[in-house]
Amino acid sequence: MSDREPPRRRVPAPARPPRPREAVRRRPGPAARPARRPGGSRPMPPPPLRLGSPRPRLRLVALALTLVLLAFVVRLLQVQAVDASAYAARAEQNRYVVHTLAAERGGITDRNGVALAISEDAYDITADPTMFRAKQLKVDDGPEQAATLLAPILGQDRDKLVKKLRPANPDSRYARLATRQTPQVWKQIKDLKSALTKKSETDRGTVNVLAGVFADPSSQRVYPNGDLAAGILGWVNADGKGGGGIEQQLDKQLSGKDGKVRYAQSGGREVPTAGSTETPAVPGSDVELTIDRDIQWAAQNAISEQVKKSKADRGYVVVQDTRTGQVLAMANSPGFDPNDLSKADGDAMGNAALQDAYEPGSTAKVMSMAAVLERNVATPLTHVVVPNRLHRGDRLFQDDIDHATWNLTLNGVLAKSSNIGTILATGELGKTQPEANKVLYSYLRKFGIGGYTGLDFPGETRGILAPPQKWSTSQQYTIPFGQGFSINAMQAASVYSTIANGGVRVEPSLLRGTKGADGRFTPAPKPEETRVVGAKTARELARMLESVVDDEQGTGVKARIPGYRVAGKTGTANRVDPATGRYRGYTSSFAGFAPADKPRITVYCAIQNATVGSYFGGQICGPIYKQVMEFALKTLQVPPTGAKSANLPVDYKP
Repeated sequence: MSDREPPRRRVPAPARPPRPREAVRRRPGPAARPARRPGGSRPMPPPPLRLGSPRPRLRLVALALTLVLLAFVVRLLQVQAVDASAYAARAEQNRYVVHTLAAERGGITDRNGVALAISEDAYDITADPTMFRAKQLKVDDGPEQAATLLAPILGQDRDKLVKKLRPANPDSRYARLATRQTPQVWKQIKDLKSALTKKSETDRGTVNVLAGVFADPSSQRVYPNGDLAAGILGWVNADGKGGGGIEQQLDKQLSGKDGKVRYAQSGGREVPTAGSTETPAVPGSDVELTIDRDIQWAAQNAISEQVKKSKADRGYVVVQDTRTGQVLAMANSPGFDPNDLSKADGDAMGNAALQDAYEPGSTAKVMSMAAVLERNVATPLTHVVVPNRLHRGDRLFQDDIDHATWNLTLNGVLAKSSNIGTILATGELGKTQPEANKVLYSYLRKFGIGGYTGLDFPGETRGILAPPQKWSTSQQYTIPFGQGFSINAMQAASVYSTIANGGVRVEPSLLRGTKGADGRFTPAPKPEETRVVGAKTARELARMLESVVDDEQGTGVKARIPGYRVAGKTGTANRVDPATGRYRGYTSSFAGFAPADKPRITVYCAIQNATVGSYFGGQICGPIYKQVMEFALKTLQVPPTGAKSANLPVDYKP
């Protein structure tokens, strides 16, 4: 039995009737208010404070949490389901880096395989600008620090490097800081990066501000022979494209096709386990030119010395194979060194032998004589009476020296380079002067005057030759002796090669062929050939040109070469100053071929505005012709023919 008593049941007390308000009395107690004083009013007690129900607030919080969770779910579905591929692609883009693999530029050699232009290993210094942000490096001046270190190594302005490392587009991930730097330059940068990395591992205050600097393999164009044949070769610009000459003309064949490599990176380093893809570069083709390096050197050395000695504006020498039309040398003075364009004179950065247009002077008389002989108007022995002065049109013409009346053969007119005799001979080409003009014009065009040479060289001029109906009164008589129209040096050389080749003009050529990446050699297309005059006329002209050199009355005696028969012609023309458009100074020239009876080589020389010493073509260009021709004959091992000269008469006794 339990010790506890069972609970008692409470019986509710009977309800009491409510007492009147005034009869209600509060029990005294600690919180009891004092009784009202007699005669005073008692204050009303405040209503009891009632708390609201918590359920509405709980519902509101639950609704807010539901909406937040719902937003997260929707965003998660968008990222993982709807836009999953787009975000994956963006992640791949940020993770993977694509670099260009520069194709190796093809080399350029002479006809014997001697290197004239080659490519050596180099590097393009690049950077990822996002790796220089303050978040990445934990410093605010990362680009400035990096630029300070790189500027002296790259030889560039610090502020320009800062702009590249902090580009306008904050999302840019590629900046090219410098192109075609030597391996030594990249080694300096790598060593500096390694030193900063090691120091940052032990010194927390050191930051490797070069972590975002990289290098793309590239190549640098080098010209082993310096300024030799620079006018032909041209140069390669900062973008790796040909900027002039053969480099520009054959840029597509030389440059090849760049490749690409794509790899994952983290912190600026390649992730080897992530894999990579590579499209290999296709190297450019090698180009073999027709020029001979040794003959080019001899021509360039000879013209440079004479231009310097004469204090002339410039000069050019062209050497051509008479049978094939191939250019063996094309030298200009002054020139430039394509290895260092910073020191080059802009006016000399071209090929003046093809780009200068000038009046040829008396070397053009051979074309007038060709027309006369081909039309059977005269023979080399035809008598021509040459007075001291000749009135034609609105001018009084004279030769370069005053003389009594000359009794010359047509051969003598050419040997003594008589302007008056040439006017008289070409006047017989037609019944009227306009008819004669048309005939002469047709032969000038056949020789290539007024048209491009066929080399397709950048910047080449075709000269100026107006149609005969537009010739002025004076031009009708000056054009026969080489004034009133203009040519370039290659055109002039081609005229003499045409005569040397039996009257057949072969388009000049500079390209022998190309060799592709597979090692196969592809010859250049065969040049176009055009019959200009008959073989008989060409032989007669060659014999007449010998008199210019061999006969004591000839103007080209300084071009004689012992043991060889030499055909040549001097030229001295009034020169148009390109700056003012007025005549100032002279163009001195000499053109010819050897051996005269079995031609192999043509040499043409011209000097513009010689100001010291003689300005006559035979005096300053004749020796250059001799020097270059002798060297070329020996280089190509051309033996003398052993035959005696023609010795055509220059004058006659009336």
